[in-house]
Amino acid sequence: MLNPSRTWPGVLSASVIAALIGAALFSLLSQAPSLDVASLWHDPYLQHVTEFSIKQALLSTLLSVGLAIPVAHALSRRQFPGKRLLLKLFSMTLVLPVLVGVFGILAIYGKKGLLSDWLPLLGAHWDVNIYGLSGILLAHVFFNLPFSTQLLVQALEQVPTDQQRLAQQLGMRGWHRFRLLEWPYLRQQLPHVIGLVFMLCFTSFATVMALGGGPGATTIELAIYQAIRFDFDLQTGALLALWQLLLCGFFHLAIQRLTRPVSQQGKDSHIMLPPRLDSTAEKVWDTMWISLAVFFVVPPLLMVVMSGINPSALDVLTNAALWQATVNSISLAAGAALSAFLLGSAIVLTSRFWRLNGSNKRADSIEMTASLILVVPSVVLSTGLFLMLREHIDVFSSPYWLVLAVNTLMALPYVVKTLSTPAFQLSQQYQNLCSSLGVKGIHRLKLIEWRALKAPIARAIGISFVLSTGDLGAIALVGSQDFQTLPLYLFHLMGSYQMDAAAVASLILFILSLGSYALIEKLIAGRSHA
Repeated sequence: MLNPSRTWPGVLSASVIAALIGAALFSLLSQAPSLDVASLWHDPYLQHVTEFSIKQALLSTLLSVGLAIPVAHALSRRQFPGKRLLLKLFSMTLVLPVLVGVFGILAIYGKKGLLSDWLPLLGAHWDVNIYGLSGILLAHVFFNLPFSTQLLVQALEQVPTDQQRLAQQLGMRGWHRFRLLEWPYLRQQLPHVIGLVFMLCFTSFATVMALGGGPGATTIELAIYQAIRFDFDLQTGALLALWQLLLCGFFHLAIQRLTRPVSQQGKDSHIMLPPRLDSTAEKVWDTMWISLAVFFVVPPLLMVVMSGINPSALDVLTNAALWQATVNSISLAAGAALSAFLLGSAIVLTSRFWRLNGSNKRADSIEMTASLILVVPSVVLSTGLFLMLREHIDVFSSPYWLVLAVNTLMALPYVVKTLSTPAFQLSQQYQNLCSSLGVKGIHRLKLIEWRALKAPIARAIGISFVLSTGDLGAIALVGSQDFQTLPLYLFHLMGSYQMDAAAVASLILFILSLGSYALIEKLIAGRSHA
């Protein structure tokens, strides 16, 4: 029989999450009581932003995942110094603050970027408009190509060693080896990667906001922001938010239907493989793809560092507004990371308890509650909470709690995904031993749970902190000159074409994000091997 005292923390956390999202959706419905999807679709403006949203997401997904396949294939076959560091960098692009990446892209490909300065010296001319669809696609590929590559490399690493050895003994090389041995494992992971990248691009806000080319390159989320922030047209904002919610729900269900769980097969690391006998052409082919990926991802990040050291640095660093925005970002990130960890941990513990007692459906349901933010985009959630709170307080003068709530919910899926599997596997391994020794409660937490789960806990908190640090969605809707975060401060500098000052702010945001992630890992998991 299930013990309610072991499940109430998770049930309470899930209830809080559902209440927040439910209140936001109720506020949207109250502002748009006559939601008629058929009449909405006949609105030319809504048709345009919907078509553009889907178009840019499809193209971004095609480019990101299509290019990631040969890059991942090359990385899985080659060993070279710095490979682990490169894969770690690739995995970090998902949580890299969007405006940092955007600034790096502008510093390379913009009208005053590196290419426009250097190519004339070689007799060439750079006249590419970085704003609009081309800039959005470039930024989305910059963020999602490395992340897709890392996921596909993990899929290729699941190829059993005995199958690899057999393929080498049979002399299987080139296209035949790829088609018969490696492609089945890539194909198993591809639907998951495609679905994830599509949803990330479809709900992208900061990228489109920074690189959109006006009305011709506007997504639904940006239209929501413009309706509320600039026009203060609450009904239009609510209608657009509900339309975005319907589309996200439809795409999420379609992706879930097409995506099957990826089976993780054990790989025997004790089987030694003979050296690969690849041809020179194969080595050159792999080197070309790896080099292209490195030269696409690394230079924008280097330009963020190089551009941030400029003559305007001293003036920017002595600006009180910069440091106040930094303090606000750190405060929000710390609060969101702690809140997401507490809520997520309670859900994971309850889910684990139910799974150990055979209630898998209950466990799946409570974990799905934490992932509702994947269906309800942050801009939709921010809009609903804003409409609810504006009747009671001046949201623009005190936006802290609204931004904190949205950032907490944004981080929750990552916390639950990161902790759920390790916590369940740990309990399976030590459950009987702890029961026989009478180890429970705080003693079990200290002796077993904390020691074994330090690394995933550090990763969950670090990702939550960095996501909140770089978020522009909620604060862009309700922020003001009196309360702004570092990303909003950077966006205002870029919007007013103060690029030298923006370079300094971008470097600070970059250092803050990576430094805080490394510091959190060091403080929490640093002594895990001691």
